[in-house]
Amino acid sequence: MQLTSRVPTYGMQQRSERADFHIREQFERSAEPGPHRHEYFQIQVNLGGDTVQLIGGIERPFPRSTLAFILPHRVHFIPHPVDGKGVVLNFSQEFLLPHLHCDPLDLEDVSIQQAPELSPFRFQQQLDFTLGDSEFAEVLALLERMRGLDGSRQFGTREGLKGCLLQLIGRVCQLYAEPLLALAGSNAAQASRRDALGRMTEYVREHLADPELDLKKVAAATYLSPNYLTHWLRKEIGKSFSELVLERRMHLARQLLLTGSKPVGEIARLCGFADEAYFSRRFRHAHGLPPGQFRRQQTQLQVP
Repeated sequence: MQLTSRVPTYGMQQRSERADFHIREQFERSAEPGPHRHEYFQIQVNLGGDTVQLIGGIERPFPRSTLAFILPHRVHFIPHPVDGKGVVLNFSQEFLLPHLHCDPLDLEDVSIQQAPELSPFRFQQQLDFTLGDSEFAEVLALLERMRGLDGSRQFGTREGLKGCLLQLIGRVCQLYAEPLLALAGSNAAQASRRDALGRMTEYVREHLADPELDLKKVAAATYLSPNYLTHWLRKEIGKSFSELVLERRMHLARQLLLTGSKPVGEIARLCGFADEAYFSRRFRHAHGLPPGQFRRQQTQLQVP
């Protein structure tokens, strides 16, 4: 799946007049043409038409009778077949977890003991939530109940909607209790994050010479959202994206200066700098000397 550098972000107000919960049929609005993310939680239910879902750089099957659980800010895409049918549930973090006061980017680190409702969302990259006929019939009944409640909001309706939503999530948790608990015990979410950061690191290494290398391009190429990637980098290695790229470019420049005779201008180009003067300024700031003088000094130090 070819990704673009721009990953659109949607808020609840762009999908519903209500900021808490909304249910709709898939065909009420045309499907998104490519990877995107939301500020809210989403559950997609496939009522017909086998397809796949791309989530966090992982491709998983998405046949009929399957549910997809998508965290806020998680880049994802489900291409819908022409004859496909489905239901989409959108709801806010405050609606699902009013007791949980944390940044939505930290939801993967919340334990399932603290918020078991998060379990299928946290491990969507590792599991396919495909239900049998009787279990899927239970889900369809809950969806029908939610449609009716959402269509005529009255006093107490919000609580009824949340009750149905929790029943749906709870039923999936019951059916997949064993693998969900096993994944929680194995720190699968952290491993998934490390894998994503590994993909990011590999992409940066391969494209370091590209002067147009930026956060949006790398995030899209590694199937992450820019703010998610920024958050992870700060949390995992304590650096911003620009700091990481500059550090790697300076390391490469140092290697090229010490192990060859390429001109400084060519080294600047190989390290992703279109401007030799700017490269020299950054190198001097990082190493205390301009590149040419750094090379001469290190060469003299190596002479016996």
